[in-house]
Amino acid sequence: MKRKPLSPETRKQLLVAQGNEITEYHIYKQLAKKQRDPHNAEVLSRIADDEYKHCEIWKEYTETEVAPSKWKIWKFYWIARIFGITFGIKLMEKGEESAQVNYNEIANEVPEAKIISKEENGHENQLIDLLEEDKLKYIGSIVLGLNDALVEILGTLAGLTFALQNTRLVALAGIITGLAGALSMSSSEYLSTKSEGRHDGAMKSAIFTGIAYIFAVVFLVVPYLIFTSPFVALIVAVIDSVLVVFLYSYYISIANDQPFRKRFWEMVILSTVVGLISFGLGYVVRIIFGIEV
Repeated sequence: MKRKPLSPETRKQLLVAQGNEITEYHIYKQLAKKQRDPHNAEVLSRIADDEYKHCEIWKEYTETEVAPSKWKIWKFYWIARIFGITFGIKLMEKGEESAQVNYNEIANEVPEAKIISKEENGHENQLIDLLEEDKLKYIGSIVLGLNDALVEILGTLAGLTFALQNTRLVALAGIITGLAGALSMSSSEYLSTKSEGRHDGAMKSAIFTGIAYIFAVVFLVVPYLIFTSPFVALIVAVIDSVLVVFLYSYYISIANDQPFRKRFWEMVILSTVVGLISFGLGYVVRIIFGIEV
């Protein structure tokens, strides 16, 4: 039975959808081959098969072979490898949501569109939730390390900036405080995790917390090693802290489907308030003790 010709708009949307499906098929297939965990490899292969099946359905209507986007394959493959497969996949899926493909509109001419839409929104999301990886399993530890470092170290640097007004001394104090804080946070996270009965993940939680803490410390202290003016260094450190908050808030919002703006502004406001209070304390200490460096 010959199908009724598609309207130009529907055909255009189908070609976009077909291109997305075949591109994502190759991405999932490549990621599946690189997985050491057989469970994750199986899940990714199942999603890839779904994408290929959908592509073939669209091709029956468009009667056109659509080439995958090599740029997207390369981009999302490496994003997933570096930042985690869950983050990479969900970032890719969000891009697909904005690809101007209206399944309800297509369904008027292509009955399978509703079924595919349900599979895209339901079945594949369920499969993605089955993925297991350390980056998400220990996201709480990473957030703990970053949050504590940004608040504590930024506050310390702000206070010392006015009290000492010497970039080298402030950087030295920041590094010492940061390393001590990283060790303290790691050991606390280790003991806390073990007390909750999660003995297997205690060491990894501690390591992730410590690494995140040190990462934030480096970002905040580096300006004091570059600039001669302590106040310029402090401004750059504050900008760095906002950048770090933005990056990890965005990561969590994508990977864990959490609201971005609320988390971002909460952390920025908290860090700023603590920094201002510490800056004021540094001024008071300098006046009271008559510190001149």
